[in-house]
Parts: sequence; C-alpha cells; structure tokens
Amino acid sequence: MKEDYDIAVRMQEDQRRNLNLLFSQPIVLTGPHGVVQVPISTFAKTKEENTFNKIKRKDNTRTIMIYSGVLKGYNANEIVQKIQTSLKNYQTPQDITYRFGGEQEEQGKNMNFLLFALFLAMALVTSIIVFQFNSLSKTLIIMTTILLSFAGVFLGLSIFGMDFVILMTMMGIISLAGVVVKNGIVLMDFFVLKLDEKVHEKGVETHDDLELEEVKEIIVQSGKERLRPVLLTATTAILGLIPLAIGLNFDVASFLTELNPHFSLGGDNVAFWGPLAWTIIFGLSFATFLTLIIVPVMFYIVSKRKINARRKYVKRHEHDAEDEAAEIERLKALYPEQFHLDHPEPEA
Repeated sequence: MKEDYDIAVRMQEDQRRNLNLLFSQPIVLTGPHGVVQVPISTFAKTKEENTFNKIKRKDNTRTIMIYSGVLKGYNANEIVQKIQTSLKNYQTPQDITYRFGGEQEEQGKNMNFLLFALFLAMALVTSIIVFQFNSLSKTLIIMTTILLSFAGVFLGLSIFGMDFVILMTMMGIISLAGVVVKNGIVLMDFFVLKLDEKVHEKGVETHDDLELEEVKEIIVQSGKERLRPVLLTATTAILGLIPLAIGLNFDVASFLTELNPHFSLGGDNVAFWGPLAWTIIFGLSFATFLTLIIVPVMFYIVSKRKINARRKYVKRHEHDAEDEAAEIERLKALYPEQFHLDHPEPEA
C-alpha cells in the first residue's frame, strides 16, 4: 500500500536568520560531468526591500488590513468618524478602495438587523391594534406614543451625556415599541367604552352622532379615571429597572446563610445591561406623561372632524331629500292627471 507523507526540512533555529549560510547551501545538479553541488549564491543574489510578510485575499481581491487600538477615554466611533472626515478629500489610486471593518463593521450589521426587528415589531403592534379597534385613526393615535418614547430616549441620552450603544440601546428601543403602547391602548379602550355607553343611552347609531361637548366631557372624565392606573403601571416598571440600570448587586448565598446580602453597585453587568435599562426608563418616563396629554387631544381633534363631517353628510342628504320632495310636488301640479292615474285614490 502506497502512502504519501508531507516532509518539511528546516535549518536549525540559530541558523535560520543567517543569509550567508542560507545562500551557501548547495544545490545538487546533474551535468555532463555527473552530479555536482553548486551553492545557491551562484544563481541568486540578495537585495533588501520592504514588502508584505503575508499576502491576504478576500473574495479574490488582494487585501491589506490595518489594525489600531483606541486609547482610554476615547470612543471608537468618534475616532472612525474623524478618520472618515480626513479621508473625504483624499484621492485613492486607481483600483484601490478602502472601508472600515472591525467594530465599525459589526455595529453596522447589528444596526441593520435591529432596524429590521424594530420595523417588524411596529408592524405587528400596528396590526394588532387595527384588529382590536377596527379603526385606522385610533391606531395612528396610539402609535404616536412610540414616537414619543423615541424622542424621550434621545433626549435622556443627550441630557445625561450617555453613549448610544448600538446593540443594547436598540434592543431597549425595540422593547419600548411594545411597552409604551399599552398606556395609549388603556386610554383609547376606555374612551371607546364610555362613548359606547353614551351612544346606547341616547339611542343614536354611532359615536359621530353625539354632540361634540359630550365627547369632550367623556374624554376629560376618562382621562381623570385612567390617570392613576397609567402612572402606577409606568412607575412600577421604571422602579423595577433602576437596579439593573445602576448595577445593584447582592450575594444571594450570604443573604440566605448570614442574612447579609453584601450590596454593591456597578460592575461588568451594568456596562452591558445599563444602556438597555436607561433606554426603557427614559422612553417610558417621557412617553407616559405626554401620552396622558397627546392621546386625548388627538382623539378629540379626530372626533371633532368626524362629527363635523357626519353633520355635513346628513345635512346634504336632508337637503337633497327636500329638493326631491319639492320637485315631486311641482310635477304633481303640472301633471295632476298622470299622478292621479299612477297613484289612484283608494275607494271609500
């Protein structure tokens, strides 16, 4: 059975960097006078030049990678932005391109994925609200709470000078899309419930048949009744996230055995989970208070437009009915015999 083995012959370690010794190594040649040994220096000469110690290719394209670290106190994204600004006016030679990889490249991939996840989450939330209320206007009003939470996140990060961490901050924003809408849903559902009761009480067909002052009174009263539950729910969520945001730690084992939890603040966990917790806290705090104002106001504006449109529609049809009745009376006066034949009087 024939087997192949890869055999590599190397010089001793102390001789590997000796060029004279390397080029004096003999090469065995076969000539007219038989086998002779000729040193390598007979066929080659040495010349020192700068070159690459390794040739790398990516997608069959020759590639050079330049690595750099970031000093303490500096942000990698800010440094990359400064480098990109400096290279804007630099004309690269033909067939040579450059791009930033490493942390910058990974953050770009994470951002694209999380933006898709955010879009998908908002689409699902929107679909559920549409099915629940069967109204596009009510859905749009509730979805404004998500935009308010986004504004709260960026405002909080700016005020407290916190960095926008791509992964955890975006995860917090995605979480907010499903958390803050509950306050808008609670208010909207209570508005609809009270309006349904008023419609049943007055015996009209829809909410748009109610008086505008009645709708306004219901909105104000519903906001007062739902104020406490909304604030308590948001406050509970915020207080529950504060230990995660500040990195509050304690030892469970020592607490159970010695009744001493050994509390501590900070650590590696706050560096990881802190951005997510603060994102939810900022967004939920800002959106909760504005939701109690924006949602009732927008619902009142939409209701006002619908009621006015309903009244114009009814008034126009009443006017058309009056015109039709007047036209019939005019035709009766002109052609009484024809109307008498078409509609004979009943016999006594």
